Amino acid sequence: MTNPRRMAHWLTCALMLVSSIAMADDRESVDRPNVLFIAVDDLNVWVGALGGHPQVRTPNIDRLAARGTLFTRAYCAAPACNPSRAALLSGRRPSTTGIYHNNQPWKPVLRDSITLPEHFKQHGYYVAGGGKIFHGGDDDPRFWHEYFRRLADPPPARPSLSGLGRAQFDWGPLDATDDAMGDFKLVSWAAKQMEQSRDRPFFLAVGFVKPHLPWYVPRKYFDMYPLDAIKLPPVRADDLADVPPAGVKMAAPDGDHRAVVAANQWPHAVQAYLATISFLDAQVGRLLDSLDRSPHRDNTIVVLWGDHGWHLGEKQHWRKFALWEEATRAPLIFVAPGVGKPGARCDRAIDYMNIGPTLTDLCDLPNLAAAEGASLRPLLADPTASWDRPAITTHGRNNHTVRTDGWRYIRYSSGDEELYDHNADPHEWSNLAADPKHAAIKAELAARLPKDNAADAPRAAGDGERPKAKRSKVQKASPGADD
Repeated sequence: MTNPRRMAHWLTCALMLVSSIAMADDRESVDRPNVLFIAVDDLNVWVGALGGHPQVRTPNIDRLAARGTLFTRAYCAAPACNPSRAALLSGRRPSTTGIYHNNQPWKPVLRDSITLPEHFKQHGYYVAGGGKIFHGGDDDPRFWHEYFRRLADPPPARPSLSGLGRAQFDWGPLDATDDAMGDFKLVSWAAKQMEQSRDRPFFLAVGFVKPHLPWYVPRKYFDMYPLDAIKLPPVRADDLADVPPAGVKMAAPDGDHRAVVAANQWPHAVQAYLATISFLDAQVGRLLDSLDRSPHRDNTIVVLWGDHGWHLGEKQHWRKFALWEEATRAPLIFVAPGVGKPGARCDRAIDYMNIGPTLTDLCDLPNLAAAEGASLRPLLADPTASWDRPAITTHGRNNHTVRTDGWRYIRYSSGDEELYDHNADPHEWSNLAADPKHAAIKAELAARLPKDNAADAPRAAGDGERPKAKRSKVQKASPGADD
């Protein structure tokens, strides 16, 4: 029979050991930098510092870029919210986990994985999160010491301002002030977090929902972009002529694009997206001002990333859910005090699997055990340094694109291919995949495709991507079916 006194002694020793390890970890973390982790939903490269649209006004994101390193060719792991965020936060690619789409819940698949905020929490950081960081399940206390659930935006005065009636695919000005918006309230919460004095560093994750659909923001942001002066993105009417069937299916030109053109809403949509970006930029500015007023300005790593890109009619496509440049490329900015120079620009093609390893490296923490990326620290120190890890994006099982500094190669599960020379064709208007002159570069890029393609993770109800039925009720200005 077990001796109760001996059991109690063993238990006491075990508790003392765990406590001593935790105390040592806390002591070791004191001198480590803080992390301000800024996630932005549906933000493409229409940012002033990236020159993505000639009319956009983003002075605050631009000033953040001026403080650190702007990655001009940064690509998501997947062009949809759920798989993009699951990959970045777990360190594991969609082709490894089987999380390819929005309707494949990430938590059951990654229940045994240590995610990035949990990793920082385990290593002595105070970890707080607010807004949209994961894709659902954000408020799990396993990840955070504190979590702020983003509040909904005020609804528009009538159900569909664009007149399209296509679920959240809607836009228009709100007769409201900034402080009525959910992202404004999110920044107010984050500012209070940075005002607090703690005996350990913080990892503060701030997840902005705008510019996610619907594009409802205060009217003053629409007024910044007069409708009669709006410039549409550069497009070709015959752009899908050399795109294989699998690519045309992704574009779905008979869906959103046909509806936008028929209703003469294209300029209105571009205006609304620009307005929503400028609203988001104003909130980023408030967040940076709060950091600068705090005692943490000089000891805080800042990383801002958009979870994927967004089409606004290029290739007769809207939203994300595709493997072309517009859907896969997004802003990425790193400000790492003491590493690199302010105002640096890195043109190397990188993907988001490298964000987690970079943060752990900069904070002198072990990497996530399952991480499939590498630290970007060499590129922060020297943006022209060599880099032999192409950017890889996946949308659906066995559909991948490989992006290097000069090329994009796409291979679909059907075997269909696309190849684009970005030095000569930055808009990806000419598919070279069938040209034998480019067989060597195509083979070189194909060799970098993921070798394993995990089976699809279980799906939830609904397709989770494009709403197929019209809705008549007012849509809340918060994530929904199109997340």
